Parts: sequence; structure tokens; C-alpha cells
Amino acid sequence: MFIKSALIGAIAFSGFLASAHPGPHAQPSLSELAVRSEKAQQCSNTVGEGKIKRHALRRREMAKRDSNGETTYEIHAQAPKYDFLKNGTTLLTPEVSEGPYWYPRSQTLRQDIAERQDGIPLVLDIALMDINTCEPLSGVLVDIWHCNATGSYSSFTGLDPNESFGTVYKDKTGKKFSTSGGLPESKLEGLATDSETWLRGMWPTDKHGATSFQTIFPGFYIERAIHIHVQVHTNWSVILNGTISHGPIVSTGQIFFAEDLEEEIMALEPYASHTQISRLKNINDGIYTNESYTGAMTVMDTEPLDGKSYKNGVLGYITLGVDTTSIKNGTNESPSPPVVSDPPTVE
Repeated sequence: MFIKSALIGAIAFSGFLASAHPGPHAQPSLSELAVRSEKAQQCSNTVGEGKIKRHALRRREMAKRDSNGETTYEIHAQAPKYDFLKNGTTLLTPEVSEGPYWYPRSQTLRQDIAERQDGIPLVLDIALMDINTCEPLSGVLVDIWHCNATGSYSSFTGLDPNESFGTVYKDKTGKKFSTSGGLPESKLEGLATDSETWLRGMWPTDKHGATSFQTIFPGFYIERAIHIHVQVHTNWSVILNGTISHGPIVSTGQIFFAEDLEEEIMALEPYASHTQISRLKNINDGIYTNESYTGAMTVMDTEPLDGKSYKNGVLGYITLGVDTTSIKNGTNESPSPPVVSDPPTVE
């Protein structure tokens, strides 16, 4: 199967730490930020209602899987209001870097991406919404990747997560890295050290515009707050080895977590053993602060996976808003090119 894909990557707004996430970025104007702020808020009621419904469904599913026949949560006929579920939307736009550890060759079609990595279990509940109509986006591929508990990325395990990317790049290539021209896949091939694929995966949204992943809570590496990378593929299909082919990437970004949760998780093993560098807080991370400029929902809503303690796992919810009128593939071509083969559907 051969694909012609148009990709949009994820989250919000401009800004980056050049040494950690190289690449060219256009700063949006104040008027653009104002428009995004309005769009990020206009679907808030729908976002809140959708999260409550997804939460209720997930709890029912967990109750059915209880081997002891007991329920951790009380199930209500009508889902109550959950204070931890926010109505905000993270608006996807095309100015955030995909980062130096983006590696399409290692992205595979699957929901359970933890493999053998140690860490606190993390279940991600991700929904996509057309920000112009407030309708869910079904059959859209969500692609995520993140580092492990000690800051390393699969396919780049031979690189030191405690050294700046500029230093790592020079040590590996003998050249000084320039942000001019970004970091194409050809450069990444020279930096990749292995064929590991852990903590990388992609899965389409269902008829309700939602998808989920099973992974571990990410750690951190130098000059970056804790985050998860996301891309959204609006026209896609799968080739024989389970990966997708892609065109030029215009937008990509990250999901973040609340500081108090990060402090709690980082005090546990194996995260606590990562003492070579200090964790950067969200407020000091350039991508986080720029994503937050319009008041968009940058931090994932979370609750303990078992309803009792985060030590036993984290369940996170977020809704990503897509402006389908501005999807581009890096050229002047139509934002909605034809797909060669139909993607699989997910109920």
C-alpha cells in the first residue's frame, strides 16, 4: 500500500528552545494570537461534555475488567461534574518544532507503546475536534512519542540526554549545528543509534473523535520540561511494515502536565535516580509558555488510574482542536489532497 499524506502536527503556538528543539519557526502576530484565543475557547462547552462522557465510559470499561467483580468507582446513571476535567482546548497550529528526536521510521501503528520501559503507567485519552464546527474528527491518525524515565528516546539511546543537543550533534557529526533549514530526516538518520521503538506509536480516532494510548509517564532531558510530542495526520494510510509515509511537516508540538503531579512522580523510582541534571519547570520552558499565550489548554487533565494514588498509574484527558481550514503540507497544494487508499476505521 502506498500513501500520499498531508500531515499536521500538534500543539499550539510558536516558540522553542533552539538548543533542544532546532528548526525554523514563524512567530504569529498579535492578531493571529487573538484569533486563536477565540477559537480555543469557542468549543469549551462541547469539550467539557465530551470529556465527562469519555470519563464515564472508561470507568464502566474498567469496572467490567475488574477480576474480583468489584468496582473502584461508583457508576452513576448521569455522569457527575468532575472538577479535574477542564473545558479548554489545545489548538493545533503550525509553528512548534518536532524536536531532534522525531523519527518517522520508528513510529508504528499501535496503542500500547510502553514495551519494556520502567515507569509509572500512563493512559492517554486524546480527542480531536474541528475548532470551526466543534464537531469530533474521526478517522484521523494521532502520532505520539516521548522520552523514557531517564530522558532517553528510542532510536537515539546512544545519545546523552544530559547534554545539550548542540553538543550531542557536534560530538556525533563533528559539525556545529545550525537551526537554518530545520532538522530533516536525512540528518536524523546520521544521529540515530539503534532500531528501538519504545514510547512511540500512532492510532486513529474512533467515530467519537477519540483515541487512547498505554505508555509510561515521561521523564525529562536537558533544557526541557516534561512533555509528550504529538502529530496529527489528516490523510493517511499504512504501508506494509506498519508505518506511514509522510510529506513535509509543518506543525508539531507537545502536551504538558501539572507541576504538582510531576513533583510527585519524579520522587518515585526510576525517575528519582535521574539526578545528573535538574528538571526544568513548565514556566521556564519556551514551548510551554508560548502554547499558553492564548489561554489554550496546555496541561493535560489527570486523575489516579485506580482512583486512589498516582503511584499506581495516571489517567490523562486532553482535547486537541484542529483548524481544518488551515491544514497545509508545506506547499501551496490543497490542504486536503486525495488519499490513495482508505485508512482503517475504528469504532
